[in-house]
Amino acid sequence: MSAPVAASAQLPDATASRSTLRAFLHGLPGVDTVGAESRVATLGTRSIKNESKDQALDLVISMIDLTTLEGADTPGKVRALAHKGLNPDPEMRDCPAVAAICVYPDLVADVVAITQGTGVAVAAVSTAFPAGRAAMDVKLSDTRQAVADGADEIDMVIDRGAFLAGRYDEVLAEIVAIKEACGDAHLKVILETGELATLDNVRRASYLAMIGGADFIKTSTGKIAPAATRPVTLVMLQAVGDFHARTGRRIGVKAAGGIRSSKDAIRYLVLVNETVGPEWLTPELFRFGASSLLNDVLLQRRRRSSGVYEGPNYVSEP
Repeated sequence: MSAPVAASAQLPDATASRSTLRAFLHGLPGVDTVGAESRVATLGTRSIKNESKDQALDLVISMIDLTTLEGADTPGKVRALAHKGLNPDPEMRDCPAVAAICVYPDLVADVVAITQGTGVAVAAVSTAFPAGRAAMDVKLSDTRQAVADGADEIDMVIDRGAFLAGRYDEVLAEIVAIKEACGDAHLKVILETGELATLDNVRRASYLAMIGGADFIKTSTGKIAPAATRPVTLVMLQAVGDFHARTGRRIGVKAAGGIRSSKDAIRYLVLVNETVGPEWLTPELFRFGASSLLNDVLLQRRRRSSGVYEGPNYVSEP
């Protein structure tokens, strides 16, 4: 096979053939796992000035993709979630809205009915989420229907079986095809890093997604442990920083699954700032995929306003 896909023009030499693609991915610098873990541990001890914490909490809220991906989801549940995302704390009108509401594709229209014209995006998981195992025509149909129903963002999962077997050209071709099916909708590519075994594979999968046209690379589906971790996110941030230096294109990162506390979320903000700089500290370039994180941030926000830590009953379920 001489030409794997009609891939990105950003790195044409890497995608000229199956062999050049493999050589490029395996020629990327290796990841020092001990060094990565040490780096995030050091950054995790950084303190934030008291006056900056209010700003950080609001920034976290504005970066959340408020998510429900349960088999028991209903139109009523996702509409309630959308209302919460638009107005997370009805008693504090200065509280920002979340970045997006993330649901299964068949529920996109129910969310759009609530969020249309508000600036809050609607994201749909796609491509046979979470396993990513389905025929390509099914994945394309899944994506096109979500976009037709009003999805602004598509979260696709890669075929980890193909990736781990070294069939990188197949994974790349699928990302390129889904990107085309997205039209004007943004594409987030889920790597499912908990199944990739090594940080070297995380770096390779990050590059594969970016070459294929991803607007965001995302850690996890949230269905497999471990989900997002800071060492994994560090490697992905380094990859988007390197990709920007090579191509001039800024790609976003979404850390999804397992981030439940304000303290942990702020550690991620420090990681972003110290790895790729403050340009990435915006909902356009960094997101949290979460359901329970929002309530902890809201409780911390109230505590800083009133001086009293209110119990979880003061915030609604996601």
